[in-house]
Amino acid sequence: MFQSDIQVRVRYAETDQMKYVYYGNYAIYFEVARVECLRNLGLEYKILEDVHHVMMPVLEQYSKYIRPAMYDDLLTIKTSIAELPQTRIRFEYEIYNQNNTLIHKAYTVLAFVHTQTLKPVHCPDVFLNLLKPFYS
Repeated sequence: MFQSDIQVRVRYAETDQMKYVYYGNYAIYFEVARVECLRNLGLEYKILEDVHHVMMPVLEQYSKYIRPAMYDDLLTIKTSIAELPQTRIRFEYEIYNQNNTLIHKAYTVLAFVHTQTLKPVHCPDVFLNLLKPFYS
């Protein structure tokens, strides 16, 4: 399994009137975590689109809110890819606060789609070849 960790500091603009991170902002955190996950693997999302003509729209998103994140919290987002992708890929997320308390669990499922035809395609070989060493 491949795993990547990033840190995000909660900005004031991401909170609601209760001073909690507004629930819609978690989708932004997941997008940031996915892009950095690919970068940590050695692949830039921009290269997937510009060179390999593949984009990855989100098909599903699930979130379980365990505890709130609050303004100025330093969050660690652990992103993992549990299985080798085919025409879809599932990213799993765990978010921890600065006290190392698990506050959120989630996953997203994305499809691999050709940028011009908008038809589903298999995961690009360049992506698979980078992932394969992490799976038996």
